[in-house]
Amino acid sequence: MTAKHRRIITNQLIDDIALGATVLGTGGGGDPYSGALMAKAAIAQSSKPVEIIALDEVQDEWMVVPSSMIGAPTVALEKINSIEQMTVAFEAMELALGEKIDATFPIEVGGFNSLIPILVAAQKGIPVVDCDAMGRAFPESQMVTFFLDGLPSAPNTLADEKGNVVTIHPLDGVWSERFARPITEQMGGSAAMCDYPMRGHNLKASALGATLTLAAEIGEAIRLANQQGKSGVDAILKLTNGHLIVQGKVVDVSHETSGGFVKGGVSIQKLNHDGATSDRDVYVQFQNELLVAHYGQGPNELSQDTLLASTPDLISILDHETGMPITTEQLRYGQRVDLIAYPCDRKWRTSKGIEVAGPNYFGYDIQYLPIEQLAT
Repeated sequence: MTAKHRRIITNQLIDDIALGATVLGTGGGGDPYSGALMAKAAIAQSSKPVEIIALDEVQDEWMVVPSSMIGAPTVALEKINSIEQMTVAFEAMELALGEKIDATFPIEVGGFNSLIPILVAAQKGIPVVDCDAMGRAFPESQMVTFFLDGLPSAPNTLADEKGNVVTIHPLDGVWSERFARPITEQMGGSAAMCDYPMRGHNLKASALGATLTLAAEIGEAIRLANQQGKSGVDAILKLTNGHLIVQGKVVDVSHETSGGFVKGGVSIQKLNHDGATSDRDVYVQFQNELLVAHYGQGPNELSQDTLLASTPDLISILDHETGMPITTEQLRYGQRVDLIAYPCDRKWRTSKGIEVAGPNYFGYDIQYLPIEQLAT
């Protein structure tokens, strides 16, 4: 493995990853601003440089564990997470396994969750692997490629900012979600979590590689586009093979935080190029992440005929002028936005992938159709 496969994590790289991962986080994945601040503080305090290594550089016998947060993104707006609780959950995993962990990585690509492994890596002196288990952000613990491939979830460790630590041994990812979610609620709606410990050869076979690189490329493209007076949205569409669904104005937002999730919807009034309004609004429904987009002014108007895009494909809401991603908790009336959608990884388009994270799982009575088909 040559040096070009390794990257030293810098403040600029953190900013680019945070920005690009927020796009790929499809409205969820946590607050990128606080995550970036914590990651920068962690590398500044580290005794040695923190590296991102390629997936194929992971040794087969290594023990590797993801580092993440679980809970509703809205909670983090008032309940700031601590750097220490991430390490507490990680070290609780080492205790449960009876061995040291050689590397960490993000469980999902999201503005905050993509940066959590940097905090842990800086404190533990280990590398971050350029991969994740979703290629985007999903709301539930079993919605990972590891579950699709039949890898065990146990043990799981959870920690809050007060010092509480819980270790559980669920049968699989579904049971992990059932146990971890109510524990998270008791921890204040947000907790540090480690799950799916595995050997390096399992990670290389099941994880989605180079997703942090993609996030950094998207973040850099948005940054450069704005510096050069170009379209950040166009730059994102090019990198993601995406499709522009609608340009418009946010005219209604509803959301509630319950059960460890933030759930709701946003209505976007389509604007023509001359600024005139169209008679066809678009409604996007979410559970932490944006899940379905369809014509109409509310959730009851979703049907196969009105469908514009659906999970497991990615849906993102971007600022019309800058291309900056807008998370579900940041949506406000009057925002000028571009709604885009783009293809998920092929693993999510298998029958099991659609069963685990397709529209039917979330209670939407529609058939999944790839965005390439819907966009035509």
